[in-house]
Amino acid sequence: MDMIEAPWVETRGLSKRYGPVAALEDCTLRVERGEVLGLLGPNGAGKTTLIRLLLGFLRPTSGEARVQGLDCRRDSLAIRRRTAYLPGEACVFRGLRGADVLRFFADVRGIPPDPSFQLADRLELDLGRRVGAMSTGMRQKLAVALTIASAASLMILDEPTANLDPSARGVVLDLVRETRARGSTIVFSSHVLSEVEETCDRVLILRQGRVAHSQKLSELRDQYRITARVAGAVLEPPRELAERVRVERDADGSVRCDASGALAPVLTWLAALDLKDLRVESASLRAVYDRIHGEGRPEFRTTAT
Repeated sequence: MDMIEAPWVETRGLSKRYGPVAALEDCTLRVERGEVLGLLGPNGAGKTTLIRLLLGFLRPTSGEARVQGLDCRRDSLAIRRRTAYLPGEACVFRGLRGADVLRFFADVRGIPPDPSFQLADRLELDLGRRVGAMSTGMRQKLAVALTIASAASLMILDEPTANLDPSARGVVLDLVRETRARGSTIVFSSHVLSEVEETCDRVLILRQGRVAHSQKLSELRDQYRITARVAGAVLEPPRELAERVRVERDADGSVRCDASGALAPVLTWLAALDLKDLRVESASLRAVYDRIHGEGRPEFRTTAT
């Protein structure tokens, strides 16, 4: 298999069942080399199951998964040697000081400790304190420094900004972008949708163990929603707009249009209607999520808190 042309991560019909319960069902995806994939979904959607299958911690019920051309079932040790994984709840030796932890992991990987110390400094982490005496946020900073300093060709970051203050969150997002610029491929899971919009090239949304939506964020930025109230009849969009304008009508006379591409032709069509008011909004990841999972769900936040 051509390691350059092949996707860095690929699954086909990947499923994991526990008796009658499907934790992941028929998951097919591709992550290209150098891409940052945002992995989204409420708790229980299958994100952690997918990650554990990719790393070989779980065996699939059916389907297959490959990382850099290696089979995730047969070659799991080789995959883990090439992958840096930041779990949602990272456990680090509590009796060691932060500096000793960084040196230990650098020695295990056979790399100099300097990069991890530099990252810890950017995150303003006190390395003289024992891990057991660190706050939750400090331990998260330590785990982030350990993971990103590895310079692995694939990084799986599960909630890397959890428990961090806004300043530290910004540093972590900068580190993710810098890591991608150096050539790493990244799977980035977050409950903060604005982080995904800022950082990722593409988003994959899971719902009840299935892939519900895949979206390039560059394409999302080219989309918009128009909401208007119309006094008279609503005409169908002209033929040249039909393929890129989706119209929904409400009983109160309002019209919603999800569209992409040039805005002027759409506004020209709407101007022919008897409009009472008009609002144009850029499409957002929140709108995509709400369409898939419904509004009012607490698992996702638009911005960090």
